[in-house]
Amino acid sequence: MQGFSYHKPASTADAAGLLAANPEAKLLAGGMSLLPVMKQRLAQPSDLVDLAALADLKVIDTSGGGVTVGAMVTHDRVARSPEVKGAIPALAALAGGIGDPQVRNRGTLGGSIANADPAADYPAALLGLAAQVRTDRRSIAADDFFTGLYETALEPGEIVLAVDFAVPDGAAYMKMPHPASRFAVVGVFVARSGATVRVGVTGAAACAFRASSIEQALGERFEPGALDGIRIPASEMSSDIHADADYRAHLVRVMAQRAVAAILAGAD
Repeated sequence: MQGFSYHKPASTADAAGLLAANPEAKLLAGGMSLLPVMKQRLAQPSDLVDLAALADLKVIDTSGGGVTVGAMVTHDRVARSPEVKGAIPALAALAGGIGDPQVRNRGTLGGSIANADPAADYPAALLGLAAQVRTDRRSIAADDFFTGLYETALEPGEIVLAVDFAVPDGAAYMKMPHPASRFAVVGVFVARSGATVRVGVTGAAACAFRASSIEQALGERFEPGALDGIRIPASEMSSDIHADADYRAHLVRVMAQRAVAAILAGAD
């Protein structure tokens, strides 16, 4: 690991100022992704700007009718939060299935989505729940946030403050986890609000995406059997040592069917 300067700002404004003054600086949230790549010298920031002291980024709030989760809230807090469990149980369950206890107690929502790992779990939830990503400059719709492999709509120096999630009538997340990392080989988040169905997919392609064909089919008939004839194009899927494109395309449909079944079972 190369040498760097360490900063622990007391406010978001201070953090933004440090980023502006040091173009090669990186934000440090949980460090679950950044520190390993620094050790491998795949990233060599001149400065680390640690957000750990910013209490306003560690808030979970349900007072506005939705669920707001601060960028520095850990996965474990989301999983255990009575507010999240009461409003969006599927989001709490998703967080509880991330990695292992060490990762869940250090990793953060903001760090995860800013890193935009193609197999991370949260991106599917952001898309399925029509979330808004609030930064120190603007609000970005989840549909516009994930733009490519480890790429987002964030501009240089922009800081994620929180994510605002809409509360659906019902939702569920199902994934085929990698047996070692617990990352999603394929993960599908289905959310139903009235006649509107949103389906976020992670792990299957270069970045998370919405499965429009599945959304349309479920909007017409919300049951697992509605997806029997759906075929996800394998040409749009990723292939690697864990799964080929054809298998991932198959898993998208299967995980969606399981999510729908879970939503219907919860509504009984």
